[in-house]
Amino acid sequence: MRVTRHTLSAAFLVACAAVAAQPALAWTAAEQVKTYPVYGKSGPELYESIGQNGPVISGDRRTIAHTTFKLTWGRDYRERADGSCVIARNVPRLIITYTLPKPREGLPQGVASSWKRFYDGLAEHERVHGQHIIEMVQAIEAVSVGLSAPNDPGCHKVRAELQTHLKRLSDEQRARGRAFDRVEMGDGGAVHQLVLGLLTGR
Repeated sequence: MRVTRHTLSAAFLVACAAVAAQPALAWTAAEQVKTYPVYGKSGPELYESIGQNGPVISGDRRTIAHTTFKLTWGRDYRERADGSCVIARNVPRLIITYTLPKPREGLPQGVASSWKRFYDGLAEHERVHGQHIIEMVQAIEAVSVGLSAPNDPGCHKVRAELQTHLKRLSDEQRARGRAFDRVEMGDGGAVHQLVLGLLTGR
């Protein structure tokens, strides 16, 4: 259930004459929901269909729901008179996609109620993964804007240094997601309880 993209204003151009790194501009992640079909008229039938049709996360391994993202950046690498290079601006474009199950047929009233509780709980779980991704991007933005390297014509050094931060923050986000899933999907966890509720009609 885990998981994994520049327009400069006139004021910004004037400020850049001072050669200082600029504060990051505000941005908002775009979030979208995609669904995959499941079939059945009872909780057990629906859950069995989830196992057959859920999103593939590795090899032939499937999961109940999934959060993925697409991230691109608008970066302004600025070579300075002293030979150094600084990242003056780094603006993210982030699209988060939540993949969730959706019955293809109408459900009996009682099953529909338990399905809604199940679906709403899954969506809440996946939104936490989405928030982890947003926080990772915020951390990347914070560490990159103003990042500089001396004696760096062509900005090669600062690009390489940025890559080390990207890997570290990405690894941290993935580990955080895995730890969250272990708790939620373990015995007594929120997702475990959602599955039991669907299977028993609670």
